[in-house]
Amino acid sequence: MYGKVRQNMSVQISREALLRAYRSMRTIRVFEERLHVEFATGEIPGFVHLYCGEEASAVGVCANLTNNDTIASTHRGHGHCIAKGVEVGGMMAEIYGRHTGVCRGKGGSMHIADLSKGMLGANGIVGGGPPLICGAALSHKTLKDNGVAVAFFGDGASNEGTTLESMNLASVWHLPAVFVVEDNGYGEATGAAYACAGTQKDRAAGFGLPYFSCEGDDFFDVYETARAAIDHARSGEGPVMLHVHLSRWYGHFEGDAMTYRKAGEVAEQKKDHDCLKKFRARAVAENLLPEGDMDEIDAAVADEVESAVVTAKQAPWPQDKDLMADVYARY
Repeated sequence: MYGKVRQNMSVQISREALLRAYRSMRTIRVFEERLHVEFATGEIPGFVHLYCGEEASAVGVCANLTNNDTIASTHRGHGHCIAKGVEVGGMMAEIYGRHTGVCRGKGGSMHIADLSKGMLGANGIVGGGPPLICGAALSHKTLKDNGVAVAFFGDGASNEGTTLESMNLASVWHLPAVFVVEDNGYGEATGAAYACAGTQKDRAAGFGLPYFSCEGDDFFDVYETARAAIDHARSGEGPVMLHVHLSRWYGHFEGDAMTYRKAGEVAEQKKDHDCLKKFRARAVAENLLPEGDMDEIDAAVADEVESAVVTAKQAPWPQDKDLMADVYARY
């Protein structure tokens, strides 16, 4: 029988949910690897920050969220968008700066958003997301709609005053908020061991936040740990911190030579800590999913991303008349 995680796990995951999770992770991987190629052509405006290697974090967290829940992202936001259900074609068009993009070509990669999916946006400001989810969490609490708000941020952003102030505010106001530290070991090119004093666990304790930790190369670990953290916040018990340990495979931005990383570090991560390989191996070994089903998803995702690129390149650019559309205030 296919479709259930091993019996000693406290959270059972259906076959359909596992297939959705695998497809979401595979979509992020193929989407990002294709952007790595496309950005080198010079056709994509602005900066691009890739999420490869971190897929299980976004998907493991967002698999526990509903359409009513909200998230805020970082400058590395494509994975969070896809995990929250933002349409791939609209994302690709947005990254290409086209009028058919989810933000009509005005956001690009670093400011991509889709409020209809509860995705408050990627953010070019380091630590810009946590204050946003305090507002979203306050809305959920006030409306009593059972929603939670999730902020994804990196180890670098964990040092920002906005992040620390947001954790304090969420604790004081007892908000249904989840602070997800995606700790890939580097704040741009600075090692976390050098730049982050103390531990994330101690920082959470300083604001009275329960602390949860998981390994970001293991979807099942992220999923179960995130479920516990999100359930805590959703049940009215207040905000929490979820600390995800992971690694990014590409540079901080496209074009980053990564001279600050030791030789072979990325190759080792790809060999031993690929969340997709680990997911497939476990799914097959424990009869959770047939390998053929995952192969079919791989082929379908490749076609979807190829179609998104072709369509985006053919889509119209925003025009002068579009400049002031969707602007709330004029000066």
